[in-house]
Amino acid sequence: MIRDQLLSGQQSPLKVAVTGGIGSGKSFVVHLLAEKGIKVYDCDAAAKRLMNTSKRLRRQLCHLIGPQAYVDGKLNKAAVAQFIMSSEENLQKVNDVVHPAVGDDFIRSGLSWMECAILFESGFQRYVDLVACVSAPIDLRLERIMQRDGISREKALEWMGKQLPQEVVIAQSDFEIVNDGRDLHPQINQLLTLLTSYSTNKQFIK
Repeated sequence: MIRDQLLSGQQSPLKVAVTGGIGSGKSFVVHLLAEKGIKVYDCDAAAKRLMNTSKRLRRQLCHLIGPQAYVDGKLNKAAVAQFIMSSEENLQKVNDVVHPAVGDDFIRSGLSWMECAILFESGFQRYVDLVACVSAPIDLRLERIMQRDGISREKALEWMGKQLPQEVVIAQSDFEIVNDGRDLHPQINQLLTLLTSYSTNKQFIK
């Protein structure tokens, strides 16, 4: 992806996605980026916002789920959740209308960074030039999820099992930030240095 932009002679800032499984600590990494003045587009927050504000998305969801998808002009989360959980097909149908809306909104935002938990599942890697994944030991991820959401280890494992395995996400990413309790600033600085090098040095083209 970076190679394509460099070869095309584009001068626009490289676009970067921060991804990683539940409990990996993506939000903490985004917080550290914000401290450096980097604004990151939150795909999850955008999806929730758009489902409440986009007239087109509202029409599509009502067509899929029925008029009960909205109550008093606001998204009926319970109705949507019931529809999604009833089958994998229904989940895919909702994703098929929500994901394009989020992708278009990211483009319109003019931001260069995004945070997306399901980057590869949604195909959102096509919007960026570099993918940085946040990883952590499985036991640490489970501990974080259990403490944050007050759930059992079994439930946390179930949630993790619904996402791509961490090793698959790492393999498909360009850069890994290991969030195992160590100071993350050196890794983030390394990522930012790498981006600067990609943007200014043609020797990275293979």
